[in-house]
Amino acid sequence: MEEIVNKVAQSGLITLDLEDYYPKEEIVEFDLKQYLFMELILKEKDFRAALQSLDWEQYRNKNVAIICTADAVIPFWAYMLVMTYLAPVANFAAFGNKKHIHQVQFMKNLAAIDVNEYLDKRVVIKGCGDQGAGEAAYVEITRLLTPVVKSLMYGEPCSTVPIYKKK
Repeated sequence: MEEIVNKVAQSGLITLDLEDYYPKEEIVEFDLKQYLFMELILKEKDFRAALQSLDWEQYRNKNVAIICTADAVIPFWAYMLVMTYLAPVANFAAFGNKKHIHQVQFMKNLAAIDVNEYLDKRVVIKGCGDQGAGEAAYVEITRLLTPVVKSLMYGEPCSTVPIYKKK
């Protein structure tokens, strides 16, 4: 009887699963709408007083999306002031909706990858997953790895789509 050989295991391919870098922290929204007079006007004195009396601990270690869902003109300084309160407690805070903050965090996690681990390696970026990494993550990992890898593929080690090969 002939021995079964696992050619995938012997191929030297390294599989990188983008979902390993998927942000896991909760994302909450800080909506300026609730601090507007009649949901239209920002009164500086009232706004500052409301922010001072707010329990900012509710944002501790969370990713915070700073938004305004009201159709109002908000001065830039108002967002800056909110950030001064969030910076000491939040894990991360930025202007944008939850989807935007998630993507920013995802890109930040990918940027933290030590690409030197993949120097002259044959890398497969895993193509299937439960959470859906999205196009931006695949574009970013390609940008990060193409300068260092020997080859880059998409899919599963048993069935890959070639993306890049060092010449």
